Amino acid sequence: MTYLEELEGVIVKLHGCAAVPVASVHVEETFQGKPVWTGEVEVFALSGCPRASRCYAWGLPDETGALEIVTILEIPPVDSAAMAVRLAIASGARRH
Repeated sequence: MTYLEELEGVIVKLHGCAAVPVASVHVEETFQGKPVWTGEVEVFALSGCPRASRCYAWGLPDETGALEIVTILEIPPVDSAAMAVRLAIASGARRH
């Protein structure tokens, strides 16, 4: 299973809709001039989801090396990959 397939599988399981990868966006998030997160965010087009037409997803290795996947639906105020990362950080998702 590829990385994108793994992300897609989590989106389908969590949000109950089909997901197709459409872009990969590099995000660098800083706080008070210091980097707090840098990485690639995968953008997925959704079909069959009543709440959103896009989802942002990325994986972070946990302390055992397993992949912890973060998914954020494009629901206001989330309108970009960078905003999805900001929301994840604010809500306590692990930092990379």
